[in-house]
Amino acid sequence: MPDLDKYLPLTPAVFHILLALSDGEKHGYAIMRTVKETTQGRMVLGPGTLYGAVKRLLRDSLITESDYRPDPVIDDARRRYYGLTDLGRRVLIAESERLADLVEFARRRDLLGAEGARLGG
Repeated sequence: MPDLDKYLPLTPAVFHILLALSDGEKHGYAIMRTVKETTQGRMVLGPGTLYGAVKRLLRDSLITESDYRPDPVIDDARRRYYGLTDLGRRVLIAESERLADLVEFARRRDLLGAEGARLGG
């Protein structure tokens, strides 16, 4: 069982890429669109950031490139689809728990004040 701590903390881009893949395989543009939508436009991944991160995630076996190729009639056959590996899912969960612990620590210290109340604290 790999030590998940060696992957943490994740960069925001990597966290959001893994999160975007948590509900199924996606191609690069769909990942970028999902990240933009789920962050309400606060994070916009450019192609360089996305594919640099994808290269590292593939190297670290956190994601895999799918053998799936859609019918060229309905999709561009050149698109590469990526999916989360079991290790990638475990790292995503570990990072989510780490971030939740940080937010809880900040709330206990009342560091979030009125802003924390706005965020649901």
